[in-house]
This record gives sequence, C-alpha cells and structure tokens, in this order.
Amino acid sequence: MLDVVVSPSRPLETGTDVPGHISLRQGGSAATAARWLARLGARTTLITAVGRDAAGRALVQAVRSDGVVTQASRVTGARTGRIAVIVGGGERSFVADRGAADQLRAADLKAEWFAGAALLHLPAYSLVAALGPAARRGIELARAAGAIVSVDLASVGPLMEGGRRAAVSMIAETSPDLLLATFSEAEALLGRHAPDGLLELAPVAVVKRGPRGATVLAREGDTFVRFEVATERLLAADTTGAGDAFDAGFIVGWLASRAAGASTPAGVRRAAVAGHRAAARHLVADRPELSIV
Repeated sequence: MLDVVVSPSRPLETGTDVPGHISLRQGGSAATAARWLARLGARTTLITAVGRDAAGRALVQAVRSDGVVTQASRVTGARTGRIAVIVGGGERSFVADRGAADQLRAADLKAEWFAGAALLHLPAYSLVAALGPAARRGIELARAAGAIVSVDLASVGPLMEGGRRAAVSMIAETSPDLLLATFSEAEALLGRHAPDGLLELAPVAVVKRGPRGATVLAREGDTFVRFEVATERLLAADTTGAGDAFDAGFIVGWLASRAAGASTPAGVRRAAVAGHRAAARHLVADRPELSIV
C-alpha cells in the first residue's frame, strides 16, 4: 500500500486549508512487518498484489531493498492501493482505498513459495472480504510445509465490519499459534473478556500497549502465564508501522527461543523485549519519501 501521510502543522479547520507536510511512503502492514523481519535477519517473503503502475513498482523495489523476496501479483485495470494517513499528536487516522491490494487470488499462490517456511504472518486485513480466500489458501500451504501461523488483529474497523461474532469466528477458524493485538482491538473483539480471552483463540497472545509496554499471555497444557513487559517511552510524531515492527521483533525472538529449546515463559518474555526494541528502532529510523517516477 502507498501511504499518503498528511501532517498538519496545526489543527484542521473546516472550509479552509492549514499548512503542513505531505509525503508518500511505503505502507501496508504486511510489507512493513516483512521489511523489519528481513532487517532483523530473517529470510522473508512477501506475497502481495499491486497495480501495473509507478506506485506499485516503487513499493516492490522499496521492500526488495531490504532483502525481502517479493512475490507480487501485478493486477491489470486496478491501481496500487493507497491509504491517507492523517497524523496528529503521534496518533493517526486512516482513509483506505485498497485497490489492487484486495485482488490477490487463492490461485495466485504457489506451494513452492512456502517450502521451508517456519511461520506465516497475516494481518487481519488479509482475512477479511476479498482477500479471505487467498489467506485461507496461504494458511493451508503454510501448515502443509510445517509452518506455524501468526495473526495481528490490525485495525478495529475492518476486523469488526461483520460484527463481533463473525470476527471471533474468523480468528478461531484461522487457529493462529500466535495472536497479536492492541488493547483496543482485543477489547473490540472480546469485550469484557479482553485480553485474557485471547488465549481461547491462540496459545500465545500479545497485547501491545504503546508507551505502556505489552501484556504477554501464554498457555501450555494446564499452565497459564501472564506478565507485563515495560518499555522506554519515546516521543514520536508518527507511530505508523511501529506495531508491525514490534510483530517482526517478537516473531524473530520467539522463533529463536523455540529453536533454542527455551521454555514458553522464557521464550515469550524474550520475544516481547525483542519486539519493543524493533518498534523503538522503527520510531527513530529515518523514513525517506518514496520516489515514484
């Protein structure tokens, strides 16, 4: 997705204009997570769809510049998806025009893309509406290759579009091994049962709380683990993508801990710290404007 980031210098005023800064950046939850996975040393493949246009070419090149293998379906007759990101006080609001991003088809996926995979990561955007069949096919191919599955709830609006019951059913049918969410996303999905109720949907769950750190939950047989991980508070004008960077850090840390034979409590604690470090790096990193020619 192409992020059109709008940063007004003062509050917006109806019926007139205010000064500010507008920039074009690489966006998309899956793409940002893929870039951070690669930066953290993981062999990473992004499966996506873009239009046959300059924005699509620039986005694919940006992701590949970090060493991400990109399997991109180039859709004729649809422009590359774009999101208006309106930034104020470090928080964001979004207007999404998903375009070609929603036109990845199940038939586009190839089994060889998943050979040797350890994990398939899906933002909830991939599970809803038109992308659902492709996501389900991806899960099927990933599990056949021996991979586990992680899901990030991503955004309350798309997640809850069909109502709470449909959203819970969608996540349950995915049967993720790892579930990541912000507190507002967990609360929207589960109401008063959040966040502990996430363990009804996955054996490991992480609730991201921004500057307040994260709540990590895990169950292993009859053992239940819950603990809080603090983080250093950072001032950031734009937090877009920090949650995706956290996902990447957590995934790399968790897989490394599993490979080393660490216990579940030790592994998820180490992974949460790695997630916070990746998010902090994202917040202070230079994010140059995308060059579209």
